Amino acid sequence: MHPRFDDLPDSSAWSFFGPDDRRGTINFLTPARVAAAAGLIRTGERFGLDHPVNAFEPYPTGTRPPTRHHVFQNNEFHRDDWLDSFYLQSTSQLDSLRHIGQPGHGFYNGQSPDTDALGIHHWAGTGIAGRGVLLDVARHLGATYDCETTVVLDAPLLDEIAAAQGVTFGGGDMLLLRTGWAGNYIAKDPAGRAEFNQRNRSPGLAQRTATLRWLWDHEIALVASDTPAVEADPVIDSDFRGPDDRPPPRGVDHAGMLHRPLIALLGMAMGELWKLDELAEACAADGRWDFFLTVKPLHLVGGVGSPPNAMAIR
Repeated sequence: MHPRFDDLPDSSAWSFFGPDDRRGTINFLTPARVAAAAGLIRTGERFGLDHPVNAFEPYPTGTRPPTRHHVFQNNEFHRDDWLDSFYLQSTSQLDSLRHIGQPGHGFYNGQSPDTDALGIHHWAGTGIAGRGVLLDVARHLGATYDCETTVVLDAPLLDEIAAAQGVTFGGGDMLLLRTGWAGNYIAKDPAGRAEFNQRNRSPGLAQRTATLRWLWDHEIALVASDTPAVEADPVIDSDFRGPDDRPPPRGVDHAGMLHRPLIALLGMAMGELWKLDELAEACAADGRWDFFLTVKPLHLVGGVGSPPNAMAIR
């Protein structure tokens, strides 16, 4: 039986999924739920949800340089290729449970991040499939909405959007949040991107315990958005800051971020920078906001992240 969030010891799902678990909330996608979700395929329309490699250059955080693609030939009728500087989280991505730990608790299920125990291969081996649900934040908020600002998506707003779209949740759903951020960024020229990166802001989930409660109690298997973090950036008001938080010597400061409890304590799969605009248009056209969703990350043993290779089928 699925416990309520408030019944989880230390707000952690470790005891629920078991001491040897490596899959986290992907466990919610039972065979019966996957089979039922296949019934959502009606027209056969397919929507690839990955942006191209290097679509977000220069990368907003400045920490992931572009991938270099090389093509070679051994003879006139042969071609082969390889990649250099392939940062697995530099475009549309799926974070593995190895990505982020929680101060005071560590990484998911107490596993060491220095082993392959939480690598993305635990999801890649079988693939991920089930019911996807899209909440179109940008369409719902309308003309006054600005995707270049820190719009905080709290639990009441998620409920409001779902009600307006006629969406209900059945357990084991994969939640996609379309804010318009990725499409807006890609549409900029290089100078426009460089200028925006100096003031980078993005909409996203509120860094509140109520957000964890909403996601867990709805039994969300995976949450993804078209933004760099899924959660609001920068962190404005968080339930997750600790007295010992200090800026790291390098890289992104994760203090107060939702990433920490969501991945490390609940074991939830998170996707970022997904390609959702075309799917949102199709959903809005016929008012049907759920679909069959497949996600097939690279089978990289120990991988921290991967392009999701995601596809929605309606």
